[in-house]
Amino acid sequence: MKHIGQHAVVIGASMSGLLAARALSDFYAVVTVLERDTLPQSDIPRKGVPQGRHAHGLLARGRNAIENFFPGWTDAVVASGGVRGDAAGDINWIGHGVTLKSAPSHLVGLLAPRPVLEGHVRRRLMALPNVRVIDNCPVQELIAGEGNAAIKGVRVRIGSGEDHRITADLVVDASGCGSSSVAWLEGLGFARPEEERIEIGIGYTTRVYRRRPTDLDGKLAIVVAGSGPNWRNSVILYQAEDRWIVSVGGYFGDHAPDDDQLFAAYAGSFPTSEIYDIVAHAEPLGYFVRYRYPANLRRRYERLARFPKGYLVFGDAFCSFNPVYGLGMRVAAQEAVLLRECLNAGDADLARRFFARAAKVIDTPWDIAVGNDLRHPKVEGARPAKCALSTGISASCTWPCVMTRSSRPPSSKSPTWKRRRRGCCGRIS
Repeated sequence: MKHIGQHAVVIGASMSGLLAARALSDFYAVVTVLERDTLPQSDIPRKGVPQGRHAHGLLARGRNAIENFFPGWTDAVVASGGVRGDAAGDINWIGHGVTLKSAPSHLVGLLAPRPVLEGHVRRRLMALPNVRVIDNCPVQELIAGEGNAAIKGVRVRIGSGEDHRITADLVVDASGCGSSSVAWLEGLGFARPEEERIEIGIGYTTRVYRRRPTDLDGKLAIVVAGSGPNWRNSVILYQAEDRWIVSVGGYFGDHAPDDDQLFAAYAGSFPTSEIYDIVAHAEPLGYFVRYRYPANLRRRYERLARFPKGYLVFGDAFCSFNPVYGLGMRVAAQEAVLLRECLNAGDADLARRFFARAAKVIDTPWDIAVGNDLRHPKVEGARPAKCALSTGISASCTWPCVMTRSSRPPSSKSPTWKRRRRGCCGRIS
């Protein structure tokens, strides 16, 4: 790897920021990660990652990318309670009342709580001799050079103290979908990027339940993608040997209630009885928690004619997806791989090269998420042909195809598909 500069700064210590920092660590003498939260000492949810209390799984391509950055990471997560899972063999994928027939594959993902996945990455990153993480350190603004042509660092406030200037050769904004990059850059005289925003009003409610090895006939997860008439989504995932996590919800205010009986009734509205059976009969191991996500949002930084040198936007700050499709961590891992490849070619014209390549990586998951959300009659937006994955197969059935770079979902007439008999399904409301 080539040495490019003395110092790189990453804004945000969520999964995307940690992976960006790992890519940078091969090219900069020092990498500093700035996190506004106080980072926990153990693998527990934190304020800056509100989705961390909800169901998470890492798809095969994302797991492979992280494993490449941190060899042995998967084994460490498994040793702390996670489990490897075959996306096609260990998970039931359901959409439109259709279940993808289980069969072994090479698509090995990872199931574990989000704080565990992130915690193991953070500890491995912090063990690198040239990486430091400063928490309780919100970034106030960018520091620009002469004529605002380049970003030279950031102004931060550490704890409740005074502001500090941190200079850097490169600053990467991985602060998430609430990123301030648009406002910061506009204040420096740069144009706002085009935004594609698809309002969905997704909300889901989550609870952890006691798991028995005989549950779900030994499967590790069930994923139900929203479809008519009620457009509700649900997932039940292995979280530990003795724990399931169940997240259920819907669009535009049709959110699952945080009441035992009403939550069970909501769980009974899916085209499988298995989620209801867990919710109604398994022992709850915690309280209900809720999460709201208003819109898919893509910022088209790759289309800007001018962009400052020494600055990048990364992860959810670049593009954020409806979380029910489980694409965020995978895309962040792929962007980190691209960042490393771009840096290996030097830092000349880095932003243009990275944004162009990242946009291509984002295209397919964006089409999957937005294309399926646009099937909901209340979701507003243009419906181009490539986004209309409405061949009678839901998003839940297209995800394994995306992971193998398939250009189209399989036919519903394929022998790998089966339609569940009505007698085996729960009520569809």
